Amino acid sequence: MTMSDDFSLPQLGDGDGDFAPGSIRDAPTSPKTAADLEQVFDVPVMVSAVLGAARMPIGDLLRLGPGTVLELDRKVGEAIDVYVNNRLVARGEVVLVEDRLGVTMTEIVKGE
Repeated sequence: MTMSDDFSLPQLGDGDGDFAPGSIRDAPTSPKTAADLEQVFDVPVMVSAVLGAARMPIGDLLRLGPGTVLELDRKVGEAIDVYVNNRLVARGEVVLVEDRLGVTMTEIVKGE
């Protein structure tokens, strides 16, 4: 018994990059839904919305108290950065929803 008696391999074309009918490119695809990601729903991630940053000596930091105004390196109305697991993923604006602060994402940052 030879290998060809057991099964036959599909023809892969003449080497010019075309695939034979029945290849993976011809496989039916269905639209992806949120349910397709169900297995990662419970994976914890750290989300941070960074309003700005400031540098100061430790002595000044220790003197900060309630009501102290801390000047940040951003201007009013400038977009804030949104990080997921310490990776910049978006920029957005601070919004007030009832009595809580939130972020509206205005720009998605493409990865490298």
